[in-house]
Amino acid sequence: MPEAGLKVDDLCVARGGRPVLSGLGFALGPGEALEVRGPNGAGKSSLLMALAGLIAPEKGTIGWSGGGEAGESRALLHYLGHRAAVKPGLTLRENLTFWADALRGARDGVMPALAAAGLAAIADLDAGVLSAGQARRLALARLLAIRRPVWLLDEPTAALDKDGAGWAGTLVAAHLAGGGMAVIATHLDIAYGSGVSPRRLDLEGGA
Repeated sequence: MPEAGLKVDDLCVARGGRPVLSGLGFALGPGEALEVRGPNGAGKSSLLMALAGLIAPEKGTIGWSGGGEAGESRALLHYLGHRAAVKPGLTLRENLTFWADALRGARDGVMPALAAAGLAAIADLDAGVLSAGQARRLALARLLAIRRPVWLLDEPTAALDKDGAGWAGTLVAAHLAGGGMAVIATHLDIAYGSGVSPRRLDLEGGA
């Protein structure tokens, strides 16, 4: 897995014509994590979407290193939004296989990822019948099935029970220990385990 670096400078983002982020700057390197906190509407999700290239900044720069040629930075990233992005009508195995194909991963990582998420026993169940917590576990399994150095996670522990939230925390910790990087928008405390001390970015404003 390649290493990646991130430098954000004077970032300004608007949604629906309304400024939500202004003058934001930070840098991250391999093995580092940033927790983004703030009230609803403060711009946590907007920041992740801007980092993922899904919305264009009004001003400022987002600089990625480690992606090779210009325009290839998205190949470094996993973006998991606050919705699980699970397709009903497909099994859990088929959902994860779709993502492996779409993101140029290897299909042989699908079943080990489902096993790590505690979902191997229901791999051939229609994903449309999953509980919210199971759907979140399936979304997080994508991080294991297709290895990428940068994780952009929007409320990764949402809908998870205590055991699931603990698993998500150890998942991030292992990623960082392997030289990965994570930017995590959350309003909940996440138990990463010993040795992990994410930096914190508090956003103001919101509803």
